[in-house]
Amino acid sequence: MIIPIRCFACGKPIAQLWEEYKRRVKEDGEDSKKVLDEMGLNRMCCRSVFLGQQDLIKLISKFKKS
Repeated sequence: MIIPIRCFACGKPIAQLWEEYKRRVKEDGEDSKKVLDEMGLNRMCCRSVFLGQQDLIKLISKFKKS
């Protein structure tokens, strides 16, 4: 799944926050809850988009048509 531009439920723009979230959680090792709070994602609908996100681009690219 590719990160949506806006939250599905409330419509808040969230796509610009994805790279920072991914960097802080994976590379810096920060807690997901702390990062989401600091970025201003307080609603559960927005948080669920980030917490349920899986990077599948590498997996999907294996099945690219030639």
